[in-house]
Amino acid sequence: MVSSNDFKNGMTILYEGNIYKILEFMHVKPGKGGAFVRTKLRNLRSGAITDVTFNAAEKVQKAEIIKVSMQYLYDTGDALCFMDNETYEQIEIPHDLVDYERKFLRENTNVEIEKYGEEIIGINLPDKVTLTITECEPAVKGDTKTNALKDAIVETGLLVKVPMFIENGEEIIVSTITGEYSSRA
Repeated sequence: MVSSNDFKNGMTILYEGNIYKILEFMHVKPGKGGAFVRTKLRNLRSGAITDVTFNAAEKVQKAEIIKVSMQYLYDTGDALCFMDNETYEQIEIPHDLVDYERKFLRENTNVEIEKYGEEIIGINLPDKVTLTITECEPAVKGDTKTNALKDAIVETGLLVKVPMFIENGEEIIVSTITGEYSSRA
């Protein structure tokens, strides 16, 4: 059990039967009445963000999230297959659980799988990944305005805005947080 006074950003808790990650918290001591803790929580199962207020020193159960290093192998059509780097055990994660993350996954990419007990909560991607451009418009001659961007589609199907000098077949580095072009590989 953990007290609401000991909350930290990134901590995971069990609350009302769900697993939540604390995104923000603030201790409030009004002039009248008792102190309380205002929090912004993300439901790790559904992704929904909610605001919850706890009384000061209210106890909640801490959720122990296990992070396992795994390698992405392939897409089965309705799930993604991953292999544990130590035990070589393979697991499949349905597309609906990793819909955003799969846009950045290329075969043999190492990721962290978050588990609560045996339940898979999600995937932690590296901050930046290297992807190959499969479709890209040619640069228009004379279009030299500052920060001119064009559309490019990478090997995973993700649409990325890239600078005019990037061409088909090039490898680029894409941020997994924003989904934007970062640099050439």
